[in-house]
Amino acid sequence: MLFNSYAFILAYLPITLLGFFLFGRLGKGVGAAWLAACSLFFYGWWDYRYLALLLASICANYAAGGYIARHAGRPQARRALAGAVALNLALLGYYKYADFFLSSVNTALGTEYPLLCIILPIGISFFTFTQIAFLSDAYAGKVTEYRFVYYLLFVTYFPHLIAGPVLHHKEMMPQFDEDENYRPNAANFAIGLSIFAIGLAKKVLLADNLAGYAGPAFAPNADPPTFFLAWGAALAYTFQLYFDFSGYSDMAIGLSRLFGVRLPLNFNSPYKSRNITEFWRRWHMTLSRFLRDYLYIPLGGNRHGPLRRQANLLATMVLGGLWHGAGWNFVIWGALHGFFLVINHSWKEIVQHIPLRLPTKLGSILATALTFLCVVFAWVYFRAPDLGTANRILYGMLGYFGAAVPEPILARLGLLATLFDSLGIRGSLGGGANFAETWLWVCFAAVLAFLAPNTQEIMGRFEPALPEEHHRELRAVRHLAWQPSRFWAIATSLLLALGVLALSRPTEFLYFQF
Repeated sequence: MLFNSYAFILAYLPITLLGFFLFGRLGKGVGAAWLAACSLFFYGWWDYRYLALLLASICANYAAGGYIARHAGRPQARRALAGAVALNLALLGYYKYADFFLSSVNTALGTEYPLLCIILPIGISFFTFTQIAFLSDAYAGKVTEYRFVYYLLFVTYFPHLIAGPVLHHKEMMPQFDEDENYRPNAANFAIGLSIFAIGLAKKVLLADNLAGYAGPAFAPNADPPTFFLAWGAALAYTFQLYFDFSGYSDMAIGLSRLFGVRLPLNFNSPYKSRNITEFWRRWHMTLSRFLRDYLYIPLGGNRHGPLRRQANLLATMVLGGLWHGAGWNFVIWGALHGFFLVINHSWKEIVQHIPLRLPTKLGSILATALTFLCVVFAWVYFRAPDLGTANRILYGMLGYFGAAVPEPILARLGLLATLFDSLGIRGSLGGGANFAETWLWVCFAAVLAFLAPNTQEIMGRFEPALPEEHHRELRAVRHLAWQPSRFWAIATSLLLALGVLALSRPTEFLYFQF
């Protein structure tokens, strides 16, 4: 079931909310059980056959977590933690990577092992990582709540189950145990619906419209793209993914707020980042936190010198890339970001000894532009179905296939057409209208991504709030700050109505495939 569907908005959500508050009157455990049951129904809507897998994973990890906590500090707790984590990774590896491994072996060795053609259970990466974090927290003595109904709800909680955020046990359990969350709250409804409306608009009005301009060039059998076509497709996907995941993150936070539960921030205008390290603090923030806490730091982090730190960064990002998908294109995407991070850290050390400094504003603009270009190039591997398609798009972006502008566009350029003609930039891209529409959408999306305030800035007076270092940004947009007023009630209603009216053909969120 999709957040951006009539079935969800007009049936599932109202029934779930009504039942939650009605059953909550009978007790917190009853209300939590109802919400957990509804979350299981939400998951089973996709494919009920995998409900057994999800429930088996939950029961096994709940039992393992309890055992680990009871024996904390003893050797058996460490062994149980290692065994439970290994079983989780084995389950994830079988469903997500078995066919990738077999196809790679067949390619490398010329063998013909038959592929298993396994259907990937939706959300398996997220509920696996969530439970690995629970096991680690139990071992560290950070788990204090062990009631099964709350743990079941913690894992299956529908706003985050399919595509995150990746949650910590300690973030959610206290909220499930708060009496006031089981009673309707007008402030929560107003804030939650406003955030949900913004996210829905991002998804159906922006991301879904950009998708049509990115897809054709990334088709496996597409013609080699010329310079402007390749860049148009790459940028269209760059902003499609941005608004798709930003929209999902907003919708998840907004939906959760209706139940009085505050999810952590997961997306904070990453394209405004001035370096790749900042990008990963803003993009999929909870996944970055997980990779740092449970992979980078256990590998040694920055505790063993610069060379070991660079190796740890590369290893973390390669594994992070592989987590996103079973394919060499994801491995390369992760390796590219690891390489960017290594350069970023090395550059920071170098500039400490360089007396020359660019003006602050100019330096910030150049740094943001360079970071964005690196991200766009890496997204090509993330989006492409195979390495051949990715390389073809990158060749086009580098001008390898020429730089053609459609004749209908040239006809409107007047004197500029002569200049383009003299440079050999002339030809057809399959229709001037699509060419113009692509770049108009790209420019419009870029203005919103780089210049418009994000959801957290608009809703900055209410949790979840931005980190303290962004408070200056909040002051800059205080005239657009959301507040419970007639103006915002009308604006939110219009935005929600536009989003609902655009739901004629709901599409999946891009992160659902991971």
